[in-house]
Parts: sequence; C-alpha cells; structure tokens
Amino acid sequence: MPIYSSSEVEDSGNHNVPTGRLFRRERPLHSVLGGGHVADLLLWRNKSLSAAILLAVTMIWFLFEVVEYNFISLICHISILVMLMVFITYTMAKFADWDLPDIHEITIQESAFKWLYRRINWLLLRFYEISSGENFVDFFVVIVSLWITSVIGSYFSSLNLLFFCVVCLGTLPALYEQYEREVDHLISRGSKDAKKAFKKFDAEVLSKIPRGRVKEKKRK
Repeated sequence: MPIYSSSEVEDSGNHNVPTGRLFRRERPLHSVLGGGHVADLLLWRNKSLSAAILLAVTMIWFLFEVVEYNFISLICHISILVMLMVFITYTMAKFADWDLPDIHEITIQESAFKWLYRRINWLLLRFYEISSGENFVDFFVVIVSLWITSVIGSYFSSLNLLFFCVVCLGTLPALYEQYEREVDHLISRGSKDAKKAFKKFDAEVLSKIPRGRVKEKKRK
C-alpha cells in the first residue's frame, strides 16, 4: 500500500513537478553505480552470482567469527585446494583431449577497478566539500552520523561491522531500486522536517547566543 497521499500521487504524475531522488541524483541508480559488472552485482541483475558472492562472504564470516579459523591458515588451505583442482583439471584434460580453459576469462576486468577509482575520488571530493562547511546542514548531519557510527562500532568487533557493511552493500541497493519511489518520498519528507527543526533551533537557540561586536571602520 503506498505511503503517500493521493494528492502527492497526482503531483508525481505531473511532469512539471520535479521528483526528489536520493542524494539529488539525476541518473538511474544503475548508471550511478558505474553501469558495469559491479552495478549488475549490487543490483542483482545476475541473481545467481550475487547470491553466490553473498553466500561466500557469509561463509568467510562464519569461519572467522564462529569457528575462529586463523586467517593465514585459511588462505593457505584455500590456495592448496585451488592448486590441486587446477592441477587435476589440466592433467585430466591432457589425457581426455578436453579444451583447456582460457586464463583471460577468469581475470578481473579493468572496469571494476575504474569504477572503484571513480567512487574513491568522488568520496574524497565530497568529503572535502562537506568539511569546508559551505553547507552547514550537511556538515552537521555528517558529524552526527560519524559519531553515531563510532558509538555503534564500539559494541561490535571489526569483523562483525565489516560483515554487516558488506551485507548492506549487497542488499540495500537492490531493495532501494525495487522500492525507490517509496524510499525517496520518505527521505524527502524527513529532509523537509529536519530542515524545519534546524531552522527553529537556529531561531530559538543559536541566534540568541551573544557574540562579540565587530568594530565598524570609521568612514573617511
């Protein structure tokens, strides 16, 4: 059932009324995420591959956190297992006249790293813009969010927090794409209410704080 009123639905049907999107983006979510294989994984375009990656991350978390497996031992055992599988495959292929797999098909594509570089550069530039204080609301929201995250992180281990972030990264973009209209509506309403509350706090509290007077220069 929709969470917005009928009047808002009518306004959203009007093309002249701008629709607010998360982070004020103008492009589709798939294009914002890079439009490549990484975006396909995050948005579950290939459900089997996305589910396999999420399952693999869950298994790694289970081995480290629950079973308390040693990291070095795990890497060595996985490497031994992979080497044995490759050796058996190539040995059997020589006797059975099988077509050997092409090594270039299993290498990581450059588009994944280009997308990662673009995201890191965008985050650094955005962090600098917010830290400059030009938009005090964004500056205040980020400071509070970081403080809340630090408090939450103090109650969890680094591995649990990392696993939680990976699970959110692998599920939230796909859920947002499916319920994009409802989420954007809630965020738009919440942003308006937060701005009203901040303006009220500024008018009733911040504006009443005494400040030093600036001496006016004598006019010649």
